[in-house]
Amino acid sequence: MPLTNVLVFPCGSEVGLEIYNSLKYSMHVTLYGASSVTSNHGKYVYENYVEGLPFIDSPDFIERFNEVIVNLAIDLVFPAHDSVLLKLAEEKVRLHAGLIASPLETCSACRSKKVTYEKLKGIVPVPVVYNELGAVGEFPIFMKPDVGQGSKGTHLALSREEADLYLRKDPTLLMTEFLPGKEYTVDCFSDKHGTLRFSGARERIRIMNGISVDTKPIVGDRFTQLAELINASLRFRGAWFFQVKENTRGELNLLEIAPRIAGSMGLYRSLGVNFALLSIYDAQGLNVDIITNSHDIEMDRALTNRYHTDLHYEHVYIDFDDCIIRDGKVNPLIIAFLYQCIADSIHLHLISRHNGELTETLAHFRLSSLFDSVIHLDAKALKSSYIKECNAIFIDDSFSERLEVKQALGIPVFAPDALECLMKW
Repeated sequence: MPLTNVLVFPCGSEVGLEIYNSLKYSMHVTLYGASSVTSNHGKYVYENYVEGLPFIDSPDFIERFNEVIVNLAIDLVFPAHDSVLLKLAEEKVRLHAGLIASPLETCSACRSKKVTYEKLKGIVPVPVVYNELGAVGEFPIFMKPDVGQGSKGTHLALSREEADLYLRKDPTLLMTEFLPGKEYTVDCFSDKHGTLRFSGARERIRIMNGISVDTKPIVGDRFTQLAELINASLRFRGAWFFQVKENTRGELNLLEIAPRIAGSMGLYRSLGVNFALLSIYDAQGLNVDIITNSHDIEMDRALTNRYHTDLHYEHVYIDFDDCIIRDGKVNPLIIAFLYQCIADSIHLHLISRHNGELTETLAHFRLSSLFDSVIHLDAKALKSSYIKECNAIFIDDSFSERLEVKQALGIPVFAPDALECLMKW
C-alpha cells in the first residue's frame, strides 16, 4: 500500500494532537501539520510542519491552502477544528486534495446547536430551548453560544437577573434547561455506506475548558440506541461523536454532535479503535474491520495522555520490523516499554518474519540481550502457534497479525500507537 500524505489543520489543536498520536506510528501515512498561528503545540510534535496560513475567513485562504497541498503533494486533508471542518466542507470542490469529512449538510447542521436540536427533536431527547427570557419558568438555566466549542462563552444563570445580564452582553446566547447530572461523550465511527460500525461511551469525569481530561468507558444500551438513532437521522462518514447529559430524572439529553475526531478519543484508541486511521482508510474507499480489547481502563490528561489499567501479564510477544524498528531506526517508546518489562520481571519474546539474519540485525541495533527468546518464523507460520502462555500480550504493527492472534488466543493485542497505555509514566 503506497504512503498517503495527510495534512492536519490546525495541527496544534487538541484534535490535531490526537490525530498525530493516532497516526505517528502508521507505516501507511506521512503526516504534515499546518497552522495559522505561531504559538501552538503542533510545531513541537509534527516533524513536517507548515506555519503562517491565513485564517479561514481570509479571502485568500483557499488559494494559499491549495498551494500548501500542491507543494507537499497532499492526498488527504484532516480538519482538526469545527469551523475549519465546515469551511473545508463548503469548499470541498475547490480543494486540490481529498477531504476527510462527513457530507456538508451534516457538518452544517452540527455546527449549530439550535439546528441540531430542531433536527433531532422527537428522535432523541433534547433539552428545552427557551426562545425568550420571559418563557423561562424555573432557574437555573444554561446559556451557551449557538455556534461554539468547549465551554467558551457558556454561563449558568441562577436567576432572571443574571440571565438578563448575560443576554445584554451577548443577545445571541441559546437558553436551555439546566441538566445537573453526569455528562458523557459517545465516540462513533460510520463507514462509507453510512453504517455505524462502532460507538463507545465514556464518562466525562473531570472537564477543563470543555475538554474531558479524566474519562473512562461506560457500557450501556441507552448510549448505543442514541448513537443508532442519530446515525440514522444524519449522514456521517468517518469519526464523529456526540455528548449527552442527564437531567433531574437521570434521562440522557443531547448536548451537541460533532462530525470530527474528539480530543479524548485516545481512550478508545488504546483499546484498539484508531478513529483517525479508520477514517483515512474509509476515505480511500477501503473496507475496514475493528477489533477491541475489553480490559478496564481510565485516561487522565494533564497536557499529555496518562492511563491506568487492570491488565496483568507476565509475557510479551513483540514483532520486529516496522514495530521495534521503523525506517531504519529504533522506536524509543517501545524500547522504554521493554525495559519497563524487564524491571518488572516480565518475560520478553521476539517473534518475527524478518527477511535476513535476525541475530546479526539485533546485534547491529544493540538489542541482542533484550529478549528471553527469539522466534524467527517463515512466511507461512502462524504467530499464534508460538504463544503458549495465557497471561501474555501481543504487539505487532500488522492488523492481520493482531487479528489472527486475537481470534486464535483471545489475548490482548496492541499496535505500536497503543503502547502508551502500558507505560508507567
